Amino acid sequence: MLAVMGSLTHYVQDSPPEDTDPKDSFLIPRNIMAEPDYIEDDNPELIRPQKLINPVKTSRNHQDLHRELLMNQKRGLAPQNKPELQKVMEKRKRDQVIKQKEEEAQRKKSDLEMELLKRQQKLEQLELEKQKLQEEQENAPEFVKVKGNLRRTGQEVAQAQES
Repeated sequence: MLAVMGSLTHYVQDSPPEDTDPKDSFLIPRNIMAEPDYIEDDNPELIRPQKLINPVKTSRNHQDLHRELLMNQKRGLAPQNKPELQKVMEKRKRDQVIKQKEEEAQRKKSDLEMELLKRQQKLEQLELEKQKLQEEQENAPEFVKVKGNLRRTGQEVAQAQES
C-alpha cells in the first residue's frame, strides 16, 4: 500500500517546481482528479477495491496455450501456418469456384456474342492462311517467283488486247 502511495506522489505534483517562473505555471500538469479516501486513511470500515480475477487467464489451458504461443514466437514459428492438405483443399475450392463463374459467364452469352465469336475465329483463320502463303512465297526459289510474275504479266497483256 505504501509503495502505491509513494509511486502516486512521485507522478503527482501539487506545487510547481521552484526553478520555474510563476507565469509559466499553466504549463505544469496538475492533479485534476481527487484522490480517493482509502489512500490517505487507514480506515478499516472502508472496503478497498481489488482487481477482479479473470477466469480465462487463470485457467490452466489458457496459460499453457499462452506459453506455447510465446515459445513459438521466440523460435520464429508462425501459428497461422496451415497444414499442407488444408492449403491444397482451399486452393482446389477456389479454383473450382472460379471455373464455375467462368462457365456461368459462357452460358450467359447471347446469340449475338456467339455469332461475333464465330466471325472472329474465321477472320483469325484467314489471317493465319495468308501468313502461311506469304511464308511459302518467301521461302520459294527465285525461278518460281519469276515464273509467277511472267504468268501475271502475260495475263494482263492478254486482257489488255481483248479490251
